[in-house]
Amino acid sequence: MAGAYIHIPFCDHICYYCDFNKVFIEGQPVADYVAMLLREMRLVMAAHPDEEIKTVYVGGGTPSTLTLAQITQLCDGVHEILHFDQGEFTFEANPNDLLTMEKLAAMRAGGVNRLSIGVQSFDDAILKRIGRIHRAADVLTAVANARKAGFEDLSIDLIFRLPGQSRDNFLSSLHQALALDLPHYSTYSLILEKKTIFYNLMRQGRLQLPNQDVEADMYRDAIDLMAASGHQQYEISNFARPGFECQHNLLYWQNDKYFGFGAGAYGYIGKDRYHNYGPIQQYLAPLHAHKLPVIEHHLVPVEEQMEEEMFLGLRTRDGVSRARFKQRYHMSIDAVYGDTVQQLKEQQLLTEHEEHLTLTDQGKFLGNEVFQQFLIEDPLI
Repeated sequence: MAGAYIHIPFCDHICYYCDFNKVFIEGQPVADYVAMLLREMRLVMAAHPDEEIKTVYVGGGTPSTLTLAQITQLCDGVHEILHFDQGEFTFEANPNDLLTMEKLAAMRAGGVNRLSIGVQSFDDAILKRIGRIHRAADVLTAVANARKAGFEDLSIDLIFRLPGQSRDNFLSSLHQALALDLPHYSTYSLILEKKTIFYNLMRQGRLQLPNQDVEADMYRDAIDLMAASGHQQYEISNFARPGFECQHNLLYWQNDKYFGFGAGAYGYIGKDRYHNYGPIQQYLAPLHAHKLPVIEHHLVPVEEQMEEEMFLGLRTRDGVSRARFKQRYHMSIDAVYGDTVQQLKEQQLLTEHEEHLTLTDQGKFLGNEVFQQFLIEDPLI
């Protein structure tokens, strides 16, 4: 079984922090893109006729910028081509695309059963500062409309460490988010990625961000408030009520298989990690010739697979299973990473319970430093 990620690169507006593969939608060949996306699915699935798809995630960009007809066309294609009859089917959406019921109804009719809504903050001044075009009131309308349309499995994203954001400001956003009583929340610290407006402002000395101590306090507040509201931290940045964990993203963290469809998408099937062309025309051209738009294949060596098993698995509440590791790689964790594991335990960054290695509370705050230890280890194979 595998997951399927579908990339819609079009946006009504480019946010200042975003480095995902995206383009401003005006003047873009959106109809052709959707048609060729379905063609890519057909070509790929013809080579994998027995592969069962258990999750579908439509991300972007902004998938909710598609028209009603395009949403319907895409959803119909997902069911027909991927033979996807049941399972988690997520659509990312901007709040301002959900202010009326039409697109929600189209998604619902198309079998979408989970929405991930990009909110980022409930402070209108900060939303404007980071390049978002919705306002806090739009989020309330969007969530109410989604519920009216029959969506129960709803998630929103929040970002902390934003320009001009105080700890109290983020706390206010957390409280307003939790007041919506949703089953799932994601919260991320701002990362300054190259080729973004914020990165350029930082290079010019024109971006004032909260310091590391405030950032750590914000993360602690998120963890504490989510726990108090019954949302378990099942991954470093994700919180859910039991049964509402994002099954598609768990595929990534469990180092399992997934197909990637669309411009710039990545897939990982067997040992093959592949990457599609990112620019729209470069993605479309081979598909017009009935060829796959893959720019690169990378056969992942076993050393790299084991590294990923460790640092992806440690992101999750369940951690890395010793039994699963041995079953997959025919070696024990201790044979490969024994010294590293012991050192991290001594530093109280790693703990173990029922043959599962997990991050300690302190380890969650220093996750990147922990993960790095598994990248620089010289595996004994």
